[in-house]
Amino acid sequence: MNKESAWELKTDSLISDLKNGKRADGRKVDESRKVAVSKGFAKYADGCAAVRLGETHVVCGVKLVPLPPYLDSPNMGTISVGAELLAMASPEFEAGPPNETSIELSRLVDRGIREGHALEFEELCIREGELVWTVFVDIYVLNDAGNLFDASSIAAMASLLDTRIPKLEGNKVVVGEYAGKLKVYSLPILSTFAKISNINVLDPVLLEEKAMSARFSVAINDDDKISAFQKGHGGSYSLKDINEMVDIALKNAKKTRKLI
Repeated sequence: MNKESAWELKTDSLISDLKNGKRADGRKVDESRKVAVSKGFAKYADGCAAVRLGETHVVCGVKLVPLPPYLDSPNMGTISVGAELLAMASPEFEAGPPNETSIELSRLVDRGIREGHALEFEELCIREGELVWTVFVDIYVLNDAGNLFDASSIAAMASLLDTRIPKLEGNKVVVGEYAGKLKVYSLPILSTFAKISNINVLDPVLLEEKAMSARFSVAINDDDKISAFQKGHGGSYSLKDINEMVDIALKNAKKTRKLI
């Protein structure tokens, strides 16, 4: 039996169980896996965090670099989010340049942070028109057991909370010395759903992702407002679906936020 046929057999069983109210790992459809967060383990990062979402494992590091500002925003710093799907994390990942999945992952995490106003970019200005802080957020996937989106979002926010602003002498960073903590003004939390046979499940594991016809991710801010959302795959959602998923995401964000 080839790999594709094996997946098809497993997904057929999964769909049958879901219709009977059972999920692959015993969770309810609106229940996420256990989240574990650790910070401060990378000596040379300005901030870092490791996140386990069930068996999905992601690490994130933050580095602040003084660079010239963009011409159209001379008094504002910026953020750059990148995601790398390491080959050891899944047999489906390959070494090389970013693919569509890693680009989508980094863009969605980036959008949640920006539109959620987690950072005030004017505060990252060092000298207007000359030098600002660029916040590099680098995400590395160590094990893909499903739902890289939420794990990466949590890791990025936890890393920003752990971040210190380097001390500057002139235009150069003083290695190992810091001027204070990076101010994080909000904690947008991403919640991702998979649609499987018209049933929407929160925080899908890998097998559930293989069976899904559509994916919906929504970032919820501290004030319960949506800061970003994105649909993936070819399936569709009704307005009722969207409203129900947003309600679940509101509760999930409050619970997750307490852990980071």
